[in-house]
Amino acid sequence: TIIELDNEGIITDARMRFFVQKDGFWIPRQSGNSFVEVDFDADPTRAVPGEDYSPGDSMFTIYNADMMSFYAAAVNDQGETAAALVCPTTRYQFEIKLPDDFDYDTPFGELTIESGKLVPSTLTSGSGILRPESWDELEDRNFLNIETYSYVVTQRGTFGGLNEESSTREFMEAMGVEFSDGRPRSMEVEYGYFGMGGWAGNYRSIEDYLAGQNARDLTSLVDWSIERYAGGINEENQFGIDVESGATRTVQDGVDTISGATVRMSRESTSYQRALVEAGIIREQDVIIGRF
Repeated sequence: TIIELDNEGIITDARMRFFVQKDGFWIPRQSGNSFVEVDFDADPTRAVPGEDYSPGDSMFTIYNADMMSFYAAAVNDQGETAAALVCPTTRYQFEIKLPDDFDYDTPFGELTIESGKLVPSTLTSGSGILRPESWDELEDRNFLNIETYSYVVTQRGTFGGLNEESSTREFMEAMGVEFSDGRPRSMEVEYGYFGMGGWAGNYRSIEDYLAGQNARDLTSLVDWSIERYAGGINEENQFGIDVESGATRTVQDGVDTISGATVRMSRESTSYQRALVEAGIIREQDVIIGRF
C-alpha cells in the first residue's frame, strides 16, 4: 500500500497492489491482462465436483493473474456464440455455447445447468462459498441463482441492472456482442470482469475509500475492537492462525463500503498498517498480521 499524506495527515492518494507469482514471474493480481482463445469445435462438459474433482472439457484457453468475476464471449462466422462466466460463489467457470439458430429473446434465467446451456467446466479456485459435491443439487439453477450471494453479478458493473428475466441477448450485448436483425455478429473474443470488476475493482474501492481519510484516525481497515475479530488475534498479533476463528471471510463489509466482494480484509489491513508504520503514525507492534 502506498499512501500520500498532507501536513494534517489527510490521505490525498492511495494505491494498493497485490502481487502473485505466475510461471516464475511476479505480476499484479489486479492487472486484468489475459490471453483468451476459443475453440468452437469443442463442446463443454461438466467437471466432476467434490473431493474427486476433475475438470470437464472446455472451449476456452485462458491465462491471467486471477479468474475472480472473469467473463469472456465470442461469436464465430457461423453465428455460434461462446461465453465463459466465473461464478463468484462456487468459483467454477460456467460455459455457454449457443447454436446459430438460438432464440436470443430467451430469458437468461432459462439457461440452467439442467438445460445443458450452462456448463460448469472448470474449477478456477478452491475457496468458493458453495462447494457442491454433485451438480444434481443445482440442476435447476441458472448463473444468477446458484447461491444466495449470486446477486452480486448484476448489482453493478458489466451486468448491472439485468436479472433472470432479462433476455439472453441483453447479457450477450453486455459482454460486447453486437446484433444485426436479431442475430449476433461475428466477434473475436472479448473479456473483462463483472460486478466490482474483479480484484482491480476491489482494490480501487479501497483506494477510493481511503482518499480523504485522516490517517491518524483511520489506523486500520478492520475494527479490531469487535469481539469476534479481537478473539481471533493471538499473542504475536497474528489473526486467524491458531484460533477457532481461522477463516477471515467475516472480516469484511461485503458490498456497502470499502471491501467490495469477498476481499479478505485482514491482509489488506496489514498492508495499509505497514504504510502507516512507514509514515510514523503507528508502530510495528501495533500491526495486526492478517491472513495471507
